[in-house]
Amino acid sequence: MTHRRRARSANVSGVSATDDETTSGTVEAQRLFTLPPGATEILLVRHGSTVGIDAGGTFPVNADGDGDPPLSGDGEEQARLVGERLAHEPLSRLFVTTLQRTHQTAARLVELTGLQPEVVADLREIHLGDWDAGEYRVRIARRDPIIMRSFSEQRWDIIPGAERDELFGERVRRGFDHVAAQAGPDTTVAAVVHGGVIAEMCRQATGSEAFAFLGADNTSVNRFVVFPDGRLRLRGYNDTGHLDGLRSRNWVAGSASEPIT
Repeated sequence: MTHRRRARSANVSGVSATDDETTSGTVEAQRLFTLPPGATEILLVRHGSTVGIDAGGTFPVNADGDGDPPLSGDGEEQARLVGERLAHEPLSRLFVTTLQRTHQTAARLVELTGLQPEVVADLREIHLGDWDAGEYRVRIARRDPIIMRSFSEQRWDIIPGAERDELFGERVRRGFDHVAAQAGPDTTVAAVVHGGVIAEMCRQATGSEAFAFLGADNTSVNRFVVFPDGRLRLRGYNDTGHLDGLRSRNWVAGSASEPIT
């Protein structure tokens, strides 16, 4: 009996295959990500750095009782840089929250693109109760025991009067889903939001611990993809390439000890 010997050839995955198992044609090389048909890309951008506060001082408070500090000088420069970067993205919509730091951060992008931002109240920062008007920053600088317990247990509502974590998560997702619905399929949009909001959406997208993504830098770009079937994927976290020039001048973007506000 004569046996036909079959030559082997390597395929692109590194697994060998016989000639009669190998399909004809060229297998494509790996490519950069492109948005799948029907999907929506949402860029969550943290606002710029805000003004500091002295012990005993307070931030302005808006009509809803939320601490509402403006951008600092550094924050204004960050906002200019992120606006000039995002002007090159194929953005079809722009969103901000009820807090002035998001409006100020979006201003340069509005100037360059003409996009008029929609306010999404559900994407405002977590309410920190008795500490919302600046006390949180003072306490975190002092490593207050309640702050340390909050980080250890990964819950905000350990802070007196703070918004319950579960309600915060529901609110943020409602705001995110609103942005996705307004954006529609096959589009890219941006929303200027807050550090706690970004951390919460990263948690929901990845199933991580509650505070795993806390500490996104000011004006960082964080990329999410919503697929047509509703699946959510985090594609990029804490991208601050537009701040490289500031870093080269010995300026440090953000602070791990000041993860929100």
